[in-house]
Amino acid sequence: MVVAAHPDDETLGFGGVLVHYARAGVETSLLTATRGDRGRYHGHPFGSEEHPGPQALGEIRERELRAAADVLGLREVAFLDYEDQLLDRADPVDAVAAIVGHIRRVRPQVVLTFDPSGAYGHPDHIAISQFATGAVVAAADPAFAHGSGLGAPHTVSKLYYLAWDEETWAAYQTGFKKLVVTVDGVERQATAWPTWALTTIVETGEARADVWRAVACHASQTRAYDALNTLAPVQRDALWRTQSFYRAYSLVNGGRTRESDLFEGLR
Repeated sequence: MVVAAHPDDETLGFGGVLVHYARAGVETSLLTATRGDRGRYHGHPFGSEEHPGPQALGEIRERELRAAADVLGLREVAFLDYEDQLLDRADPVDAVAAIVGHIRRVRPQVVLTFDPSGAYGHPDHIAISQFATGAVVAAADPAFAHGSGLGAPHTVSKLYYLAWDEETWAAYQTGFKKLVVTVDGVERQATAWPTWALTTIVETGEARADVWRAVACHASQTRAYDALNTLAPVQRDALWRTQSFYRAYSLVNGGRTRESDLFEGLR
């Protein structure tokens, strides 16, 4: 199960492994916190005359996400329906409980989400990382029952954070230029994970074509993604040849040996 913040996170962040494991017969699912309804629309910012407004854009981006999900082989797509750009203001207990309900229903062995920095400091990404991490712990606790209807406890075997190294960030920023977000007047930008800290690197080169097809499904974001099409083949390979993660939690393995499979140690 991937737990993400916006439509398109699943493709740009996790698309390679989603295709890779779907082809291997693994049941994959996606839980997305928002519908991206305050994002840009074909390059036009939220609030501009050309922007269709949050409700219309949310509907557009949901359709785009479902089309991408078909390409990626996802078995299920679900939404939490939080407001885009405001996820960090959500009540943490309610947000964790909502994710717990999905974890207990789907019962995944492995959960993937953003790292604590939110990749490049995006507040929604940071928030979903915190909420998903808390939910993995709470889902296994029989005493966590926030209201009713959350289902029977379920223990997730492994939790991973998306962890991009310098090569991957270089490829993205060649296309997108410098990825920067300003929060409370402070500029945040991407910080690569040191290669030695990556616990898991999965070979996903065979998924490259399908991931690019899924990228194209997010047509309302086309102006941003057009830049990726300018990348040289070697830089595209850097994006999708492998996908790297940090194993934040595991009940089945550990140590310094690097994994090549998210399911290593699981039957």
